[in-house]
Amino acid sequence: MYDKKAAVEAILFASGSPVEPEKIAQAIEMKPSQTEKLILELMDDYQKQERGITIIKLNKSYQMVSAKKFAPEIRKVMDLRRNTPLSQAALEVLAVVAYNQPVTKAFVEQVRGVDCSGVLGSLTTKGLVEEKGRLELPGRPLLYGTTENFLRCFNLESLENLPPLPESDKNENSEDNAETAENTENVDSVEHGDE
Repeated sequence: MYDKKAAVEAILFASGSPVEPEKIAQAIEMKPSQTEKLILELMDDYQKQERGITIIKLNKSYQMVSAKKFAPEIRKVMDLRRNTPLSQAALEVLAVVAYNQPVTKAFVEQVRGVDCSGVLGSLTTKGLVEEKGRLELPGRPLLYGTTENFLRCFNLESLENLPPLPESDKNENSEDNAETAENTENVDSVEHGDE
């Protein structure tokens, strides 16, 4: 069994990208459920030993990655200056896409109120957002959604693990909308009265 666990470790290390347990099971000639158990044991081993590497789950696949706490040291060695932090605008666009995907550029711009072409392009280049097809409307606008890299960067197992949107914001927005509608009605009645 030790050899099997070591084989799982070798496969995840050599792969460099997420691997489904079924594929690993096929390679080591075990049932997928037993293979997944070995992967979970490996994850536990790395955590207990506070190693520099760990295994994360991305949707239904597993990937070996470096431990998050060593990111500064890794950046120094690899000189990753190109991975500059995301701007506030990029984070906002990413949030709109993540919570509403698949979405069009027009939808994102409607939510934010400003042009998002540059930001969407930057997020696509960074591999956080990707094209997910086209909407069946005139002009066939592109649809955008998040990538597996997005899950990895934000340490999420799947999109279901996104934190819930605050209830207070929803309530405030609905109150604001009600006030806006009320004020609009008042303005309309004043304008009609003036006529």
